[in-house]
Amino acid sequence: MEIIYAIWLRNMLRFVRSRSRIIGSVMMPLFLLLFLGFGLNNVVQMPGIAGSYLVFLIPGMVAMSVMFTAVGSGVQILWDKQFGFLKETLVAPVSRLEIMLGQTSGGATTAFLQGICILVPALLIGLNVPNLPGFFVALVFMVLIGVGFTAFGIALASRMNDMTGFQLIMNFVIFPIFGLSGALFPISSLPAWIAPLTLIDPLTYGVEGMRYGLTGVSQIDPFICIAVSGGFCIATVVIGAYLFRKIQ
Repeated sequence: MEIIYAIWLRNMLRFVRSRSRIIGSVMMPLFLLLFLGFGLNNVVQMPGIAGSYLVFLIPGMVAMSVMFTAVGSGVQILWDKQFGFLKETLVAPVSRLEIMLGQTSGGATTAFLQGICILVPALLIGLNVPNLPGFFVALVFMVLIGVGFTAFGIALASRMNDMTGFQLIMNFVIFPIFGLSGALFPISSLPAWIAPLTLIDPLTYGVEGMRYGLTGVSQIDPFICIAVSGGFCIATVVIGAYLFRKIQ
């Protein structure tokens, strides 16, 4: 546990000392929330949540912030490879599993904090959480999204050596995942041939679970959402740990 904590603490210190990273990760989803939310709020009517597109959009933007930050944590692995820190860590008498779990916990915590940075302003611009347990349900789904996609980013980075290539592949993968998750529109409004793709998208269940917690409305049963999100976390951590052990 000491190794996991030490690596987690290192990631936290890097996070709090990088103001540009915090601002850059928060501004895009916050801009989309304000631009799309207020711009389309009087045009798009959403049944079930007081007709507010802004309220519908908030869980999707929080999930976006958490996922993008989580997957981007894989860059840390490539930085450590490039500057030799990872080599020094791997030759130390510690388990690679502990190293990977430390990186995952650090990245997931960072992603969770980025999500909070979007969620707090949302409470000030129109989000009215129906009850306190629902708020904690949303936090649980934020943690699951953070852990799952941080492990996914680490698994991807473990098989790569080029930082530019990682960023290109990351964008190629995560933008379709985000676009199909129902973060920007109801999945029930999609054409029949696209709808199955949303159901194999792990982020869909995280977004719908958060939407249930924050608004009380969800198009997928929340128990299914928690089961799929939890299963995705376990699968990505296991795969990420396996691939991380293969790093030379």
